[in-house]
Amino acid sequence: MTKEEETVIPEVTGNDTRPTRGATAGDDAITDDTQVEAGHNGRPTGSRPGGTRRWWLAVPLLLLVAGGIYLYGARAKSLAAKQAQKKPATMPVVAVPAGKKDVGVYLTGLGNVTALNTVTVKSRVDGQLMAVHFREGQDVRRGQLLAVIDPRPFQVQLTQAEGQMARDREQLNNARLDLQRYKQLWQQDSGSRQQYDTQEALVRQLEGSLKVDQGQIDSARLQLVYSRITAPVAGRVGLRQVDPGNIVHASDTNGLVVITQVQPITVVFPLPEDNLPKLLAKVKTGARLTVDAYDREQRQQLASGLLQTLDNQIDPTTGTVKLKAVFPNTDNQLFPNQFVNVRLLLETRRNAIVVPAAAIQRGSQGTFVYVVKADRTVTVRPVVVGVHQADIVSVDSGLAGGEMVVVEGAERLREGSKVELRNPAGTKGQQGTPDPGGRNRKGANQPSVPAAAGPGGRQ
Repeated sequence: MTKEEETVIPEVTGNDTRPTRGATAGDDAITDDTQVEAGHNGRPTGSRPGGTRRWWLAVPLLLLVAGGIYLYGARAKSLAAKQAQKKPATMPVVAVPAGKKDVGVYLTGLGNVTALNTVTVKSRVDGQLMAVHFREGQDVRRGQLLAVIDPRPFQVQLTQAEGQMARDREQLNNARLDLQRYKQLWQQDSGSRQQYDTQEALVRQLEGSLKVDQGQIDSARLQLVYSRITAPVAGRVGLRQVDPGNIVHASDTNGLVVITQVQPITVVFPLPEDNLPKLLAKVKTGARLTVDAYDREQRQQLASGLLQTLDNQIDPTTGTVKLKAVFPNTDNQLFPNQFVNVRLLLETRRNAIVVPAAAIQRGSQGTFVYVVKADRTVTVRPVVVGVHQADIVSVDSGLAGGEMVVVEGAERLREGSKVELRNPAGTKGQQGTPDPGGRNRKGANQPSVPAAAGPGGRQ
């Protein structure tokens, strides 16, 4: 190519045009679609800014960076999961040793306290209530004076009966003297037999009148006794029903006061008929079965007594049989018509394995416990649960005395989980409570479960 054939093509830059070398005549073959038309300010109208091209180049880079971060995070999580599987976390738990103690087998029921004797004191004579000699709620003795009915009408009747008897007695004496005279006359044939017999009948008639007079005297004296109302039984008096000054009658529906005998006192409670064979077997041997009465929450023992008797039939509507127990009730903890929870001790199992109730876990395979081994890992141990007593449970099989069982933190454990033993809240190495070092346990070779509070806490 010669110098003459070179063509200068102006380069548009801003508002000025500068010639650009290097373009040849062959460039004239460019079509009209690629020609640049100058705008109003000299800038090409069909061109794109350079920044737009740079933004499209940055998008793939951002995607590459995001993908790298995601892959790195996923790999880190996978490594952390593998490390967690290789090194399981140590779970803090509370464990106690399984102990040995005597455990009682109880039959429980809801009982009703019944007074041994309940007496409604009524007047047996008609008259005015003159005085009351008791305080409401007072404990009275048998024969103690409670009230006085006006005795004057009965004293008058007694006087009349005594006068009548005195008159009839003198008539009888006179008739007996006449009988002796008539007898002598009859024996001497000076009198008739009829007169003698008539006089003898009169004497017997007057003797009968004398007995009637004696009965009237005894009746009047009895009325005087009834005018002084005394306590028929020892017990506690209730609220007074009649005030002094009122006229009382023997036919009154309400009495003067009600006396309930509370020492001793009885409790009647039902038991299911399924328990009857074992109970009868104990009763036939002459065993004296202990019965304990507890409050509504079964936490406080109110009284302890003995089983007295069983009912002679089973209630067909409930399928239960009624039992009666007697309590001394020296401290008056039981009150008539009070509802109590009754626990009848059927038998005592000696040296049974016991654990806290919180240690017993339940799953699809039944009941089990988590046993802490010497290497501070736990193993699942199936057990057979026996008697429940409040917060302790006896284990019939599957556990030996002294083995550590988990009582707190079991919900996070699995077979072979690593554990760290800690003391329960508020304790500092107490006896029977394990600590991590095992130095604070006293008598570690013969551990025992602390005595439970409430009905199951009896030793």
